[in-house]
Amino acid sequence: MNSISSNLNIMIKACEKASKILIRDFGELEKLQVSKKSPSDFVTNSDLKVEKIIIEELKKARPNFSFISEENGIKKNKDDSNTWIIDPIDGTINFLHGIPHFAISIALKSNNEIVSGLIFDPIKDEMFYAEKNSGAFLNNQRIRVSNKNKLNDCLFAIGGKITNELNFTNRRSGSAALDLAYVAAGRYDGYFQKNLNLWDIAAGIIIVQEAGGIIKDFNLKDIKNVNVIASNPNITVKFNEKINNF
Repeated sequence: MNSISSNLNIMIKACEKASKILIRDFGELEKLQVSKKSPSDFVTNSDLKVEKIIIEELKKARPNFSFISEENGIKKNKDDSNTWIIDPIDGTINFLHGIPHFAISIALKSNNEIVSGLIFDPIKDEMFYAEKNSGAFLNNQRIRVSNKNKLNDCLFAIGGKITNELNFTNRRSGSAALDLAYVAAGRYDGYFQKNLNLWDIAAGIIIVQEAGGIIKDFNLKDIKNVNVIASNPNITVKFNEKINNF
């Protein structure tokens, strides 16, 4: 593995431990007890177990860091300048329906800046990660965003409700974290979605940026209703113009 910080190493170890639960439960979907959280958002025993393991592992190593997580919300600690941001299963609906496209997402925010990010797809065994000024990687191999410059040649990921017709090739995957990871790896050329939560995209932000991509500015103090636009730098202006009315 390329040289990584102790914080990223802690994130990887926590993620690897939690992912064993996720893989096991995905193979036993019929045994999961599911409770409805909202019409389009479910919480499962797996969600809760995975988040609990991640938090426990991170706390062991960094007991004073704060947390923002999907199931537990904001938990301030002695050190509120460093905050772990956790989504235990990004793509919960895919998970529940037996669709093998979901991920664990962990980021570290330091002084209102994302400095480390990790997105792990346990089914495909793909780990995307990045640290500030150190590049982005997929399973230890350096990744870069695509270099396409014509929108007609591009493939975009979108999510959420789109009321207007989109006149470019797009896909909906059901996982914001993996959509961003795929932009970073050059699989998608851009990604757009409104009304996300910070934990959906925190890790993906730095992974895209360190892969040479552009993320439209937004305030990291916003936890909910976050809009995100990500793309390779060659199409940023044209892509932003296209989706300005959505």
